[in-house]
Amino acid sequence: MGENQELNRGLKNRHIQLIALGGAIGTGLFYGSASTIGLVGPAVMLSYALGGFFIFLVMRCMGEMTVHIPVSGAFSTFAYKYWGDMAGFISGWNYWFCYVAVSMAEITAVGIYVNYWFPNIPQWVSGLVMFLIITGINLIGVKAFGEIEFWGAIIKVLAVIMMILFGLAIVFFGFGHGGEAIGFSNLWEHGGFLPKGFKGLMLSLVVVTFAFGGVELIGITAGEAENPDKTIPKAINQVLYRILIFYVGSMLVLVTLFPWDKVGLKGSPFVMIFDQLGIPAAASILNIIVLTATFSAYNSCLYSNARMLFGLANQGNAPKFLKKVGKTGVPAYCVLFSSGIVGIAVILNAYLPGQVFGIVMSVAVLAIIINWIMILITHNKFRRIIGPSEAGMLKFKMPLYPISNYVTLAYLGMLIVLMWFLPDFRISLYLAPAWLGILMVAYKIKSRGKGKNNSEYLKEAN
Repeated sequence: MGENQELNRGLKNRHIQLIALGGAIGTGLFYGSASTIGLVGPAVMLSYALGGFFIFLVMRCMGEMTVHIPVSGAFSTFAYKYWGDMAGFISGWNYWFCYVAVSMAEITAVGIYVNYWFPNIPQWVSGLVMFLIITGINLIGVKAFGEIEFWGAIIKVLAVIMMILFGLAIVFFGFGHGGEAIGFSNLWEHGGFLPKGFKGLMLSLVVVTFAFGGVELIGITAGEAENPDKTIPKAINQVLYRILIFYVGSMLVLVTLFPWDKVGLKGSPFVMIFDQLGIPAAASILNIIVLTATFSAYNSCLYSNARMLFGLANQGNAPKFLKKVGKTGVPAYCVLFSSGIVGIAVILNAYLPGQVFGIVMSVAVLAIIINWIMILITHNKFRRIIGPSEAGMLKFKMPLYPISNYVTLAYLGMLIVLMWFLPDFRISLYLAPAWLGILMVAYKIKSRGKGKNNSEYLKEAN
């Protein structure tokens, strides 16, 4: 392996587009949506629409900076350049930590899905198999990753579309349900459209955050995209309506097909609803799909984590050996380091199989929110530093800046407050100060070394 080599720009437009979409369709939708439905009821569509709108604004902030300077490490590098050394250090390691937690959730979910068919197989065994396969894929090369993620995302997209169409056929014509049309009565017959009131809607936005964590992966791909000034804007702009189709559309079908208050947590609601409707063939097919989606989501998480570590190493914020890139253009040590930490989830699933998902989802949500807040603050600083004249020449501007930026910050702050009212998420509020404190101490220790400072990065940016 050579040191300080550049990553291969082997991701084509079709890879970027599907990676962007694939990052938004994973365990948060296929499994986590059950928790969201339980909090808000049939109005779950509003939860995903509102949450999707704000994540779109976060992505537009990052997209503006990424198109202006397409570099590996994405917003960690931007925070380092435009905010300061400590901000870059914290945002990079927090992003890495966030996707360690998300990856752990994916490893846990795969065991839950496999148990639908084989309830006697321990969750940790299924998780271990996925862990080994995805680690191997990420060591092959970025083109292999891009192709696998491309086809994995296609499977997820087609599956959700087919589920929506099949579900609507049941709603209107009773297809596969003995010819008995279900209709739309489930939207209001079980306590109303908003059975838990406005409070339920607001609380559900916290869980929705976990579902959308991952769409900012587009920014990480910039360092390996062939034409980032064209592919990144296109991918980001398409995310909003894709969220409306895949999240809002699928939730509409689910809560229409089945009473919202009977959706459980024993498996993916996509699978369990069709199973309880007496259509086991559809349920099994969907279970295959959600398994594929989980593999794809973990694949994206590991890719993202490795590239973030690579960016941190080049900043001097991570050990030097992580800067080494192999002949295939893959930061192999970064892949192995991230994968090794995520592997702890296999052990946790052996001892706490019923609790792991809730714990790691709670931790991931706050880390995701911290990431997005730092993106927004960094974007504000980026605009101030480049000045009005250069801002006028930006190719991909944040709409309605700066109002949209501050409104989104207020929304994310509200989510942190709402976490206090959800016992399963309150643990994150206790852990967050400790985690940020650890990062600050680590930065102080690191700053005594010879890592690049902020001024050096500002020179490189110009």
